[in-house]
Amino acid sequence: MMKTGLFTGTFDPFTIGHRSIVDRALPLFDRLVIGVAVSKLKHTESDVDQRVRAIANLYAGDGRVKVVAYSDLTIDLARREEATFIVRGVRSAKDFEYERDQADINRRLGGVETLLLFSEPHLACVSSSLVRELEFFGHDVSEFLPEAGNNKEIGNKE
Repeated sequence: MMKTGLFTGTFDPFTIGHRSIVDRALPLFDRLVIGVAVSKLKHTESDVDQRVRAIANLYAGDGRVKVVAYSDLTIDLARREEATFIVRGVRSAKDFEYERDQADINRRLGGVETLLLFSEPHLACVSSSLVRELEFFGHDVSEFLPEAGNNKEIGNKE
């Protein structure tokens, strides 16, 4: 049986922190599904489709990665994709508390375990909401985004 991990979020936008979690989770699984959550209150369908395409482009050519949009419970997506683990990134104690509660519910509802990966220290300050705010106020956010050809990471000198 294939070991499948599921990494979910709104990924608005998908940051270098998210990419770090995906890249570190990949060796643990035969397949990793990246689930882009649809928030009917925040996003249009085309917005979500654009994020799915952008993330899929980052992993084009890696047959282990599948990117899908979903609008139901994460545990329901885990069942559909036959995921054995849900992968989550943790930056702080606040994230840990939230993720622990989610992990307990997902295990109770679906028997799926959650694997927590702690962010790399130099990426702990990176969040989608921070990137959106910086962008809103006109700042260049390219160093926080894993776009093709962008090899910069916070704290790394090239």
